[in-house]
Amino acid sequence: MRAPRLLIAGLAAGLLALALLLRPGAPLEAATAATDASIRNAVGAVLADDKLPDAFWGVYVQNLRTGEVVFAQNADKNLMPASNLKLVTTAAALDALGPHHRFVTRLYFSGTARDSTLRGDLVLRGSGDPSFGSPLFAGDPLRAWARELKAMGVARIEGRIIGDDDAIDEQPYADGWDINYIATADWAQGVGGLSYAENLVTVNIAGTRAGEPARVEPVPGGYVNVRNDLTTSGRRGYNPIRIRRTVGTNQISVEGSVSAAYAGAARVPIQDPTAFTLHAFAERLRAEGIAVSAEIVDADDLDEKPGYDGAPVLAHVSPPLAGMLKIINEKSNNFYAEQIFRTIAAGGTATGGERHVFAFLDKAGLSTTGLAIRDGSGLSRKNLLSPQTMGRMLAYLYRSPLRDAYLETLPTGGQPETTLRYRLAGLPVRAKTGTIEHVRALSGYVAGPDETPYVFVLFANNFTSRSSLVALAQNEIVTAIASGGR
Repeated sequence: MRAPRLLIAGLAAGLLALALLLRPGAPLEAATAATDASIRNAVGAVLADDKLPDAFWGVYVQNLRTGEVVFAQNADKNLMPASNLKLVTTAAALDALGPHHRFVTRLYFSGTARDSTLRGDLVLRGSGDPSFGSPLFAGDPLRAWARELKAMGVARIEGRIIGDDDAIDEQPYADGWDINYIATADWAQGVGGLSYAENLVTVNIAGTRAGEPARVEPVPGGYVNVRNDLTTSGRRGYNPIRIRRTVGTNQISVEGSVSAAYAGAARVPIQDPTAFTLHAFAERLRAEGIAVSAEIVDADDLDEKPGYDGAPVLAHVSPPLAGMLKIINEKSNNFYAEQIFRTIAAGGTATGGERHVFAFLDKAGLSTTGLAIRDGSGLSRKNLLSPQTMGRMLAYLYRSPLRDAYLETLPTGGQPETTLRYRLAGLPVRAKTGTIEHVRALSGYVAGPDETPYVFVLFANNFTSRSSLVALAQNEIVTAIASGGR
């Protein structure tokens, strides 16, 4: 009696399997499940390789077509994301401001104008615009303003040139930044509500005659104090140049030697972006033949803040936000990230930026428990974010109206002049790198077989071996996803 029941049960199971195969979409779903399984095995094999340097890995891979999590390892652990945090910063900014948002920096005048002379206050009111005077965009707004004033007939300015930087608070650096960064690194300058030329002074260096001091000239001149201990040698080839800035000052020293034929430039962070901007403006005015006899003043030092009842004399409108977000994610520009992180926050503070990011993640349906967002760039070693949270945020954006605008901010594999220029060439990938000491991260989107979209988040923390070996393993994982695990 047992055999007939087994036969009937077997026939029923077979009919059920046949029905599942015949229903619409079943073969595709089965193929997708098989591909996901192959990807899962391939990713696991990369991470299990004995040759892989010791690191704490947090990995999250999700199939965006089905919503299935394909692979997860320590995905719920909060780790340092390094510059992958810029993915969160740019997403929150895009959601808050939209791709067409523009920053406006205004120039006001209060006083009297007579006989080609302005007597009173010129007030520059900043908006936190990271692109104001940035070499990444064409044109110098301060020079343009100086020329416009000249065209208006202004020949002399007497009174005060005031800077209003209240768009961002007075804390130029974020909690958890390495002091070695902020001294001389041209990628770790402080932020400011009124900033110019990315808050970097250009130091032009040129060799002279053998045995004589080399030529060292800061631009704009007169703002930083330079101690020139750089000599011109009679030798050709590479000669080291050491540039140091005393933290908290505008004291710069240049040491070493260069050949007589050497010509180059370095960009060095400055102290007090507001004063730097006002100084540069005065220099631009003088360069246009306008005499300047004016005191440079920070509005915070006034007993009474300037009024803005009247229309500005001149205004500079920034390029659209979308272009700035591309700079952040394609070039991993820390200054742009920090400026925008502060400007989307109430009060222009880093803590306000964190609250705004948490509100965005909450809107995306994600938990913020245990997360720490200390800055917008990822330079802080106090940032903590889980691969799972990052992955789910990327999945949310992919399904949102912001998808196309957001994807446009991310570099493609092998794209020149981006952080992926030497990585993942030929793969259908858009991703962001991240690197600080002992941390390597790579997150983004990649198309698998049948153009199935996947999200991947790869955080490696706490390793002391060569970071290039970790990056190679990350490349292998992305390649495995793109190939379907084959």
